[in-house]
Amino acid sequence: MKEENNNNVEMYRHSMSHVLAKALTKLYPDVKLAIGPAIDNGFYYDIDTNESITNDKFDKIEETMSQIINANEDFVRKEVSKQEALEMFASNPYKVELINDLPEDEVISVYYLGDDFVDLCRGPHVENTKFLRSFAFKINKVSGAYWRGNEKNKMLQRVYVYGFMNKNELKDYIKMVNDAIARDHNKLGRELELFTTVDYIGQGLPILLPKGARIIQLLQRFVEDEEQKRGWLLTKTPFMAKSDLYKISGHWDHYKENMFILGDEEKDKEVYALRPMTCPFQYQAYLNRSRSYKDLPLRYNETSTLFRNEASGEMHGLIRVRQFTISEGHLMCTPEQLEDEFRGCLELAIFMLKTLGLYEDASYRFSQWDPNNREKYIGTKEDWDNVQGMMGRILDDLQVPYNIGIGEAAFYGPKLDIQIRNVWGKEDTLITIQIDPMIAEKFGMEYTDKDGKKKTPYIIHRTSIGCYERTLAYLIEKYAGAFPTWLSPTQVKVLTISENHNEYATKVFETLQSNNIRVELDTRNETISKKVKEATKDRTPYVLIVGDKEAQNGTVSVRERGKGDTGEVNLQDFINKVLQEVANKTLNV
Repeated sequence: MKEENNNNVEMYRHSMSHVLAKALTKLYPDVKLAIGPAIDNGFYYDIDTNESITNDKFDKIEETMSQIINANEDFVRKEVSKQEALEMFASNPYKVELINDLPEDEVISVYYLGDDFVDLCRGPHVENTKFLRSFAFKINKVSGAYWRGNEKNKMLQRVYVYGFMNKNELKDYIKMVNDAIARDHNKLGRELELFTTVDYIGQGLPILLPKGARIIQLLQRFVEDEEQKRGWLLTKTPFMAKSDLYKISGHWDHYKENMFILGDEEKDKEVYALRPMTCPFQYQAYLNRSRSYKDLPLRYNETSTLFRNEASGEMHGLIRVRQFTISEGHLMCTPEQLEDEFRGCLELAIFMLKTLGLYEDASYRFSQWDPNNREKYIGTKEDWDNVQGMMGRILDDLQVPYNIGIGEAAFYGPKLDIQIRNVWGKEDTLITIQIDPMIAEKFGMEYTDKDGKKKTPYIIHRTSIGCYERTLAYLIEKYAGAFPTWLSPTQVKVLTISENHNEYATKVFETLQSNNIRVELDTRNETISKKVKEATKDRTPYVLIVGDKEAQNGTVSVRERGKGDTGEVNLQDFINKVLQEVANKTLNV
């Protein structure tokens, strides 16, 4: 049967998966084929064989695949009954299981590749392997995969292959992958000793090591100081609360499965839960006394440690964790103040992104409710239409370019999600700004307006920099660990040429320390080249070398990250340069 072909990359990849399967059957006679679909960057095949497919066998597999392609073999489709298919694949339990899952009356298609290979497949494929000659492929890796993704089933070997329409596309993709591997925060963050994880502590519970903890501390101080300048008032609230609080807010009904519960509802008089967000706690600060329109807008911020019971399969380094710290804030305002306050929250978020160098990497998502899934949300259709219409007008007025995400709103209101992609292309939310017209009433939050009447405030939930752990992950990947000077855990390293220079090097070290510059001193009895190499590997922004000349002149010889030797300078001039970079938060990368 003739196929429409030759311009569909998925069809090419699907065809190549059959070429891979045939090559494996030639090389490993005992192999039993499972499934082999096309994927975004190529294709794979799950196989069952007694022989372990190791890296040293990749070349032979690729060579055999090329031989099959060059043999100009036809892909021939044949339709068979279910019984015929069962007879054809009787010796392969995986194919038999797939066939048995099909309806009795379904017509089943198989594809022959040459006279000596047949596979169960819906197609389509190219007509002949000659069309695959310019298709570029390379085996990427072999990993374990449970049959049909069920850990109770047998573990198979999954052979992954990159596949692209030509060699240039393949070359560009491999370059991108290698760059991603080099920048992957989960790998690089451990190599640079920023964080670690421990199995017996648990998934999603990273340990921040001294260097990583220092960066988080710098970010937190920066954020809290900036928020204070913009009229935000700092609170400090408990890490847990009785279930009563979450029942009022609606989290108990709408978010309970994502919370860590302390106690047994059936046995215990009081059940507690670790907080997944700070909002219902900060509302108590508002409720501490009666409020007037003159008190509004009222802005509360908090550096909040939160706990969310994320699924095990979702854990990833610092990007998705179960305990994290966030720059959370809640703003109570009148309807007339809402647009200006939302604008202020967005301007603060953009300021943070620009300061960190992440602004150009951000995208915006207007997350709305799904009217066809009403049980997921509180409030009426009119409530949602009103607040989403208002938020849409604000975003349009501010000329924010956004995509719409139906069904992605919080259960109490729509939100603007500011998202960043990691090095592998996965997008996660870094900063969120939400308008909430509903929860204030649940808590009895009111203010006396100019007309003397009691009214319910609007609430804006927002983060200014988002989750600090996630932010650190993105910064590691953005800068490949070479952080701007103001964020670098160590800003300067002082290296001695020999032990004769230890006294002067110590004086330089102490002078830098007294100017609040984060500095390390290396007086080890090692060659200067080794010391410089190690400091460079650590991505330290500045390395100062001191020897006889520098000690005599009261100077330092400077090696600047990315520039190499920049010459001998007066120590105070160097200090002024570093302090100016820190004060300006210069992105010197």
